[in-house]
Amino acid sequence: MSDVKLKITDRHGVTHDILAPTDMAMNLMEVIRSYELAPEGTIGICGGMAMCASCQCYITSDHNLPEMEDEEEAMLSEAFNITDRSRLGCQISINENMNGLEATIAPEE
Repeated sequence: MSDVKLKITDRHGVTHDILAPTDMAMNLMEVIRSYELAPEGTIGICGGMAMCASCQCYITSDHNLPEMEDEEEAMLSEAFNITDRSRLGCQISINENMNGLEATIAPEE
């Protein structure tokens, strides 16, 4: 397997070009945490169970993402700063189809 290139904009507006492995079954939230693009304790608070919205991201590229499951949709319906591009990073698996994905981490509030 190979790595994919991602463009992640952090909560300070800084864009990071990063490589994410496709062979480790990681999701976008885990990649953001591994690169420390958000302070510890501010993203992925529930551990990736779609039970909080701390990993909310705005997907700004035109990728064909998997449909939202009921849990993700319910969590986003209760979150702040929602847009039509909002997704939970913990629900976006990193695979070859994610190459070139661009995302912005939503504000913490």
